[in-house]
Amino acid sequence: MRGFLGLGSNQGDGPGQIRNALAALGRNKKLHVTCVSSLYLSKPWGFEPQPDFTNAVAAFETSLAPSAALALLLAAELELGRVRTGVRWGPRTIDLDLLSLGDAEVHLPGLDLPHPRMHQRVFVLAPLLELDPDFVIPGLGKAQVWLDKLDKSEVERLA
Repeated sequence: MRGFLGLGSNQGDGPGQIRNALAALGRNKKLHVTCVSSLYLSKPWGFEPQPDFTNAVAAFETSLAPSAALALLLAAELELGRVRTGVRWGPRTIDLDLLSLGDAEVHLPGLDLPHPRMHQRVFVLAPLLELDPDFVIPGLGKAQVWLDKLDKSEVERLA
């Protein structure tokens, strides 16, 4: 099943952190990353007095159930030194968000698919649409329609 994950970092070498996350995911045979978007620089979202983020989106293939895919991402974050303390949406070395998995709509404690705020975030939609220009957010519609409604001035494509 095809899925998408968001990657972000605003501590240390952001592009390096994203490369490290992709390498960690590549060591796991249960989730195969098939392509990665360009890198984007974005202003913080939610909690603003912090450094800008480096973001990307990756497409992947897996046979894992949504909860198992999320567990794999959380384990990769832990392996890479992510500490989940402090302010919500605060600075972090790496952030791996499960954005979608097939057309699944899941609402469980700790897991919502599609990601409940992806349609509000340019730093998710721009790189996602780079990989799949016709992407439809399950339950919400075409991602491009949502991106067209957002202020794109706080996100810059890097490479």
